[in-house]
Amino acid sequence: MRQGEFIVLSASAMILTALGIDIMLPAFSELRQDFGLDPKSTETAKIISYFFLGQIAQIVFGTLSDRFGRLPVLRIGFPLYILGGIAAALAPSLTPMLIARFVAGVGASAVFMTTIAGVRDRFIGNEMARIMSLIFTVFLLTPVFAPFLGSAILHISSWKTVFLIPPTFGLIIFLWSMRLEESLPKTKRIPLSLSSLRKSVKIVLNNRTFLRYITITTLLFSALSAYVASSEHIIGEIYRAPTLFKWIFGGMGMFMALSTFTNSYLSSRYGAKRTVKFLLLFYTFIALGLVICVFLFGEPLNMTFFFSAVTLLMALNLALEPNSSALALEPMGDRAGIASSIYGTIFFSVGSVLGSVISARMTDSVVPLIVAYFFIGIIALTLALCDSRSHQQKIT
Repeated sequence: MRQGEFIVLSASAMILTALGIDIMLPAFSELRQDFGLDPKSTETAKIISYFFLGQIAQIVFGTLSDRFGRLPVLRIGFPLYILGGIAAALAPSLTPMLIARFVAGVGASAVFMTTIAGVRDRFIGNEMARIMSLIFTVFLLTPVFAPFLGSAILHISSWKTVFLIPPTFGLIIFLWSMRLEESLPKTKRIPLSLSSLRKSVKIVLNNRTFLRYITITTLLFSALSAYVASSEHIIGEIYRAPTLFKWIFGGMGMFMALSTFTNSYLSSRYGAKRTVKFLLLFYTFIALGLVICVFLFGEPLNMTFFFSAVTLLMALNLALEPNSSALALEPMGDRAGIASSIYGTIFFSVGSVLGSVISARMTDSVVPLIVAYFFIGIIALTLALCDSRSHQQKIT
């Protein structure tokens, strides 16, 4: 498989995670009505959170992929995603739907983890950051078209049909993935034993570079997941403009895709570390501006101003992620599988829990989100700058 096809296939595999979220957001209003929930209920945010929580299975899949290779794990992930998606679409109430969404998230975790590990097997350092940025550019086209597709389907069918789109797309990508070749040679596979697993986990968790950048990425993802899970509520209930949801969400997705494409240039030109520091500084500055505006002018902030600022923050968020991923996984070598699984487990499970905490507090205000943006920016920027100081001390 040539590099171009590999990038598009990898992006399409990662799209399954985004598609399993973005296309459903316009259907939440109809779903609440069908399930007898209060129109202002934030319970539908759990449909996103449970999907993210399924990513905790990456720790298991990472171990298996380091022992048996990437492809067997990928072959397990797709059926779980497809079957979980179908079960969620046919669920009669919210509780069985959440269980099905968790199963679909488990399947998505296997696909996500093996995709990142496959990229790490083939590329390293700034080249990996560049390839990841290109993959994320394709991946981030999903928020552009998914809400429009979901809304269009709702005009001719029900929310159940909308929920069936991700597993259908997953089946297509599953068949396409049969062209992939194994990226982990048998000579580099790690024996499956408790002692080897303990040793691998210890090596990964003792690596300060890995811990620093996984913390940065997890914090940023918590802000991203909080907004995505609550975006329909923010636009429809807090700003009372439900008809604008697909336009706002789609426009943000377009800008986010553009930012990751730009990031592929920045990481190649200036390196991943310098790019991370610059983008985090910009992120923190914008978040500080939002905090100041809230305290000066109160709520609600002007709708155009608020969503323009959030769009910039989300774009920076998604531009930072491939750089942080590359920097975290670069020192992992042959343990890319277990490292990717620990990375994905922390990234999604901890990030989604923190995101859920933020979302739960946004019943009638966006202040919790704005404050979270600011503190996340401060902490992440501090960690990135500490990395530079430790590097200079090593040189000295």
